[in-house]
Amino acid sequence: MNSEGFTSEQLDRIRTALEKVPFAKLIGLELEEVEPGAAIMGLDVREELKQINGVVHGGAVASLIDTATAFAVISVLPPEERATTVDLTISYLRPVTKGRLRARARVQRAGRRLIVVSAEVSDDSGKLTATALTTYIKI
Repeated sequence: MNSEGFTSEQLDRIRTALEKVPFAKLIGLELEEVEPGAAIMGLDVREELKQINGVVHGGAVASLIDTATAFAVISVLPPEERATTVDLTISYLRPVTKGRLRARARVQRAGRRLIVVSAEVSDDSGKLTATALTTYIKI
């Protein structure tokens, strides 16, 4: 994790958020990078994450995207603010059967109430496998 551009309070918040998401641990999500306004999450493909046709389940990809975008959002929120997903639109572009997926999320706009984040998911060879646009609301 890149600590440049973060206060110690923000770094603690990011570390704590990663530790306190049992679902992320369950499916194997890993935070690879975070910087102000952006994050990269990784997920190794396992049999348990595949659907009946042998490709990664769309729900696993959605979870990867939702978590990556959440960390991009956390990286720009003041310590006293929280946010939650209100909309997530995903376009699945190609099936994945093996390797590692990486979701790259970037805050596109952080307004007073809403935060819009885009994400791209790529496979090991760098091929784009999914794109997403999500909106968070400050709570």
